[in-house]
Amino acid sequence: MPRIEIYTTQICPYCDRAKRLFKKKGVTWEEIDVSTDDGLRAFMTNRASGKRTVPQIFIDDLHVGGCDELYELEHDGKLDRLLGL
Repeated sequence: MPRIEIYTTQICPYCDRAKRLFKKKGVTWEEIDVSTDDGLRAFMTNRASGKRTVPQIFIDDLHVGGCDELYELEHDGKLDRLLGL
């Protein structure tokens, strides 16, 4: 199973939506809350090529993007392959 990391904030409907899809897929993820840690948000932004919005999602070290990009992968039938399903 690949390592899934989701950078989130405490109040974020898009973060919740992304986590619901992963839960539906039966996979686990590591949630990294950047709500109150400017250094951690800066790290996320750098890792996500300048993107500051949440969620920012990584599968292994592949930057998937945000919730919209995650659901686009699902719609295109590519997410299961990335998840090893």
